[in-house]
Amino acid sequence: MSTKIEPYLTFGGRCEEAMAFYTKALGATVEMAMRFSESPEPMPEGMVPPGFENKIMHASIMIGESRIMLSDGCGDATEYTGFSLSVSVATEAEADAAFNALADGGAVTMPLEKTFWSPKFGMLTDRFGVSWMVSVASDQPC
Repeated sequence: MSTKIEPYLTFGGRCEEAMAFYTKALGATVEMAMRFSESPEPMPEGMVPPGFENKIMHASIMIGESRIMLSDGCGDATEYTGFSLSVSVATEAEADAAFNALADGGAVTMPLEKTFWSPKFGMLTDRFGVSWMVSVASDQPC
């Protein structure tokens, strides 16, 4: 069996803002984005709230070799709990840059510092409520 797990995040109406943020913060590239109004099939009655016609129904971004799928959802509130997205970079300078960019408008939960498993590791929640762990890759197994 060949299995791949890719996160799918919903942003409650802020998906375009999130895509622009991750593009700037992490160098993400947008693979595709489709608005509700562009769907080849009509949405079921009442599924999409008024004003969401031009919101993102489905999008896909690449950050390095990793894909994250995104959507505005159907207007429901977004709450991310019980998981973090982990970013592993090659150098301390890259860790500093990624951490500081993701922390802009968010909250640091653990400052970026040396740990026994990485020369630099830190945790934060970004402005959208997504939890991130940033680390410099090491030879230690996770």
